[in-house]
Amino acid sequence: MQKFLLLLIPIAFLGIGGIPDQGVEAASKDTPALAGQWTYRSYRNTPDLVNGDASKALALIFGEGIFTFETPSEQTLKGTLDMGSGYVLDLDGKVERDTQTSSVTIKVIGLGRAGTPTDGWEYDYQAGLAYEWPAGVDQVAAFVGSVIRAKPHNGAPAGYVASFIAVKHP
Repeated sequence: MQKFLLLLIPIAFLGIGGIPDQGVEAASKDTPALAGQWTYRSYRNTPDLVNGDASKALALIFGEGIFTFETPSEQTLKGTLDMGSGYVLDLDGKVERDTQTSSVTIKVIGLGRAGTPTDGWEYDYQAGLAYEWPAGVDQVAAFVGSVIRAKPHNGAPAGYVASFIAVKHP
């Protein structure tokens, strides 16, 4: 099942934008629904198929954690990305809405915390809400987007880009 889901990930990226639903209602009412927890996974951008090899599929994961978002206003987003074991980024961002398409986009900067393993880190995130299919069954709100390492750290250069999905918790 995990192999099958990993193969479907690229398909999810085709539906960025669309009509928000699943706890992210109409544009004028969706800000509170952005608040809460979202499971975050980022993936290395490679065209190589995994061909059923679970270790190859697992190696595609660049990062994983829990986004916890607060929405102080309709245009702002704050929170954390907790990757476990003291690896936490503090998030500061903005929320953009297109009233013609009802799409929601977030642009977020994640900064490492002083005195922790993420001290000096900076990652930038941009994502849109995935399309809500009118006939979808058990669909859950999700952001799909990309992340860039904005500053080098631990020998890794700035500029590395990965794709990500963040799925809303109930």
